[in-house]
Amino acid sequence: MPSKTELPTVPALLQVAVHSLGGKERSNQLTMASAVAHSIDTGEHLAVQAGTGTGKSLAYLVPSIRHAVESGKTVIVSTATIALQRQLVDRDLPRLSDALTEAVGRRPKFAILKGRNNYLCMNKIHTGAAQEAPDAELFDPFAVSRMGREVVRLTKWSSETETGDRDDVVPGVSDQAWRQVSVTARECLGKSRCPVGEDCFAERARTEAAQVDVVVTNHALLAIDAITGIQILPEHDVVVVDEAHELVDRVTGVATEELSAATVTAAARRSAKLIEEDTVDQLEGAAENWAAILDELPPGRWQSLPDGVGPALASIRDAAWAVRTAIGPNKQGMANSDPEAAAARSAALVAVDEVHDSAVRVLTAFDEPDPAKRKDVVWHAVDDFRGNVKRTVRIAPLSVGGLLRARLFAESTVVLTSATLTVGGSFDGLAINWGLPAEKPSRSDTAMASGVEPPSDAGSIRWNSLDVGSPFDHARAGIMYIAKHLSPPGRDGLSKSYLDEIESLVSAAGGRTLGLFSSMRAAKAAAEEMRERLDTPILCQGDDSTGALVQKFADDEATSLFGTLSLWQGVDVPGPSLSLVILDRIPFPRPDDPLLVARQQAVESRGGNGFLAVAANHAALLLAQGVGRLLRSVDDKGVVAVLDSRLATARYGGYLRASLPPFWETSDPEVVRKALTRLAGQ
Repeated sequence: MPSKTELPTVPALLQVAVHSLGGKERSNQLTMASAVAHSIDTGEHLAVQAGTGTGKSLAYLVPSIRHAVESGKTVIVSTATIALQRQLVDRDLPRLSDALTEAVGRRPKFAILKGRNNYLCMNKIHTGAAQEAPDAELFDPFAVSRMGREVVRLTKWSSETETGDRDDVVPGVSDQAWRQVSVTARECLGKSRCPVGEDCFAERARTEAAQVDVVVTNHALLAIDAITGIQILPEHDVVVVDEAHELVDRVTGVATEELSAATVTAAARRSAKLIEEDTVDQLEGAAENWAAILDELPPGRWQSLPDGVGPALASIRDAAWAVRTAIGPNKQGMANSDPEAAAARSAALVAVDEVHDSAVRVLTAFDEPDPAKRKDVVWHAVDDFRGNVKRTVRIAPLSVGGLLRARLFAESTVVLTSATLTVGGSFDGLAINWGLPAEKPSRSDTAMASGVEPPSDAGSIRWNSLDVGSPFDHARAGIMYIAKHLSPPGRDGLSKSYLDEIESLVSAAGGRTLGLFSSMRAAKAAAEEMRERLDTPILCQGDDSTGALVQKFADDEATSLFGTLSLWQGVDVPGPSLSLVILDRIPFPRPDDPLLVARQQAVESRGGNGFLAVAANHAALLLAQGVGRLLRSVDDKGVVAVLDSRLATARYGGYLRASLPPFWETSDPEVVRKALTRLAGQ
């Protein structure tokens, strides 16, 4: 194998890879790869915005592989979506490893690693625990019978699979069924204490991951590794965060806890066979009291504990602790002598601990008298699932910047990349949310997250930013049409003028339209109306699986696809099947979202502009993602039509437009219709 000094440079390796894969050399890809290599060499963190078509996966994988081979250390690549994980593991890394084998002296190795609950638990299968559903009463009979059939299928599958990976189950199964055959990291007995630990799929995946150059994982597992302090990922010194615009939301999701009457009841039932009935009854009674309290309370954010909530939470806390104490410490040898009992005990302890810790977290959330200094946001959520109302108290961190700064950026060199990282033309909006100092810390700009200096320890964190641009000539390839003549969107759904506008645009384009809507109600209403008005096929999200709908859309140029949030980021359809992207409105978050409102207020308390820092930044990133669906190859041409006149008329319109590609802009509907007609006739 070549020594360290003999390894080719990153530009040389990139050239080998591009030629081997039949691609073309791209200057912005080389710029990004060189910047990633520099970041790895210097230890300075890097944020790279790389437009669609840059080839950013190759641009970070090549320097990552070179570093791993040279240093013997693993590089972690974290993504937000399953689609990108599969692209990396099934396509990009196998081909790249083959291409670089000769140049680096051996075939680079890679593996995928997911959370333990993504893998089948053979102990649950072998002990028969999978056939039991302790929460069965919480679901309707049809769901329970379906779950039973799926568990039987999974049990059969367990003797056939080589990976135990949920993603390999075809067709897929419900979350409820999968929970019966899997365990969380906290429920796991551990390899040494589990009777089938040597055959554990999760342990096998971790062992494999510890011996490779590149480990592909997801933001959630990266967050769990950081939050718990328990080493899940193999030793590493470099982390590449792809789809980095999603990082804060995914980490927030992992750090958010829930406390409902159902979760308390489930914890009690899991403990019922292990301890005295009286102790279990205390926890079940606390659950009933919690349900009664929540039934009387309106949904929304809590600024303090409502009347009666404190004693109810204290009751849950104390009853959960009593149950935990009664279950007692783990007895040596239990796992080997009675693995079923050990598994039941472990599952009960995890459930009870989660209930106890959530109750304590809510109780202590308001200890700080100054609301601006509180670390957590608490709210009462009321969700309606087909008539089944679920009342839950959720508690989430106001910010995850401190966590990321201490547990991610302080531990490894981090490269963050996405097609959309700048908002209002600056990296600062996302940087501050990640826990990094603003690029210009002395500036007090109300368009950014706050008007104060970054945290005092931020000076020790060094990072660079880079926008490598895009291979697309946006001004020549696309038109940005803003329908200024339409009135601003209201809350009463799509008006007739909006529907008329959609009809004229789709008709001029001859179909070939991706309609991105801010709500499923709007998407369905528009789809139903267009099916009445137009002769070309209209698909709507929910008619079939998203993957199947996108495939049908791509296969027929006359077809249009309407949908909501997941389509804003998940559609990659190059070619003439997609020539028009319609956005019904600026995708601002819901004004009643408790967490976002709290974050806005926190920014305002520091002298910043909360609306721009939170709501507008959220909208800008999503808007850029939606607009990015149009051009997916250098030969693509088309129109992005934004039907929200506020993008042109509101004071924040310029800020949002600064986050978008430099398309040629117009507000003239006739110009746009003629352009679409010409494209359709090509």
